[in-house]
Amino acid sequence: MRKIKTALLAYGGSGKLFHAPFFEVHEGFELLGAYERSKKLIQKDYPEVRSFDSLEEVLESDAELIVVNTPIDTHFDLTKKVLEAGKNALVEKAFTTTSEEAKKLDQLAKEKKLKLCVYQNRRYDSDFRTAKKVLEEDYIGEIVEAEIRFERYNPQLSPKAWKESGNPGASILMDLGSHIIDQALTLFGYPEKVFADIRRTRENTQIDDYFDILLYYSDKRVRLKSSFFVKEPTPAYVFHGKKGSFLKHRGDVQEDELKLGKIPNRENWGTEPEEKTGLLVYNDRAMHFPTLQGNYLDFCDDLYDAIVNDKEVPATAKQAYHTMKVIEAAQKSAAKGEVISLG
Repeated sequence: MRKIKTALLAYGGSGKLFHAPFFEVHEGFELLGAYERSKKLIQKDYPEVRSFDSLEEVLESDAELIVVNTPIDTHFDLTKKVLEAGKNALVEKAFTTTSEEAKKLDQLAKEKKLKLCVYQNRRYDSDFRTAKKVLEEDYIGEIVEAEIRFERYNPQLSPKAWKESGNPGASILMDLGSHIIDQALTLFGYPEKVFADIRRTRENTQIDDYFDILLYYSDKRVRLKSSFFVKEPTPAYVFHGKKGSFLKHRGDVQEDELKLGKIPNRENWGTEPEEKTGLLVYNDRAMHFPTLQGNYLDFCDDLYDAIVNDKEVPATAKQAYHTMKVIEAAQKSAAKGEVISLG
């Protein structure tokens, strides 16, 4: 099996948790190492890989795929350099800070005939996969309204300076919002209009840390919410259709398992506890709907297939462009207090 040599541009939280473990165990990838500016940590976890001293060393290496997992406001410049060096790129969300940047990177990748993928790993969460199946199987009929939440109780400011600095890539809308906007567009398509309330709720914060977004479709409304002051979470997925309803708490366990140092596998990885099972109500009956397994190795499968067999990447730059258009419309709506139409 051909192996895709892969390098990371950072080995912080995302590199250590979400990228290195999967590229290390996946049979189609070879983890070369990571660019580490100061702390040299990757070799403690993976002694056989390399800690690159500069971006140039990474770009000049024999890596076929480079993961841009740096702060959001650096994504455009670094991804541009990766593509110009003739490397395929996997870019953390939020993809860019503007839709125009997303469009430029998409065009550059096409000109270079390279694969450009956005790391929308939450499409491979157990809870989202389950919610998606309920819609695909048409249990509850035509959707009238839906709600997707990604909430936490985290009132303290982040110790990571870039996350609290007020730069264009730092906000809950860019961070958690880019996930659930992507999920909404995946499930329901591109909306016609957007209305949003975006606020700052933590003491001394410089970034927006709360949002409530309403997506307008001709036949439905979809609400997206996130906050750092949710001590007792409500269901993350609430769908009401003309034949029934579906409610499901956020229950994917992959991030927690990774934080415990567990190694991903193909068998029992990403299996939710039974108490997180969603509730499906339709045809005058209520039942617990079986939760599908979540596994980010499946993302790696799809990315491998895209690079080796010239298939479409699992999350495209064009899709990320649409996500950025919604984010920009939400920001404009919150600033003006108006409903914003999307082209």
